Amino acid sequence: MNKNFENEMKLEFVSKSSNESFARITVAAFAAQLDPTVEELADIKTAVSEAVTNCIIHGYESKIGIVKVIAKLKGQKIFIEISDKGKGIEDVKMAKEPLYTTKPNLERSGMGFTIMESFMDTVEVESIIGLGTKVTMTKNIKINEKEENEEDFTMLTK
Repeated sequence: MNKNFENEMKLEFVSKSSNESFARITVAAFAAQLDPTVEELADIKTAVSEAVTNCIIHGYESKIGIVKVIAKLKGQKIFIEISDKGKGIEDVKMAKEPLYTTKPNLERSGMGFTIMESFMDTVEVESIIGLGTKVTMTKNIKINEKEENEEDFTMLTK
């Protein structure tokens, strides 16, 4: 484990669409340590789903490969890295454009990176043709003020 982080998890699974929900739920359970709101958790789950789906559909296409997920916590921030060793992205800048797709026949095509960027604080994409793609995302989890106020109130009433 990197000493700069307070906690870390790693997950690897075969690139089958049935594993997308497994990845989403696992990262959400890990992120729960930061006490996120339901909305923050939904944002993380959605971004993870999009990144994993990209690995499966675009990275490996009809082949089976390994999707790797690493999540790390530091303070109130979660860092999520999702990678494949698939075919890579020829033009990352173009791939990040809304509605750009190499699979126009699929539902919701061309919105994966746009969705990730709208739900996470940062999204970085690194890709090398023939070697694979890595998406690194971060999200700051706000400290839940309601709980702090409840604790203050409880202490005042004791």
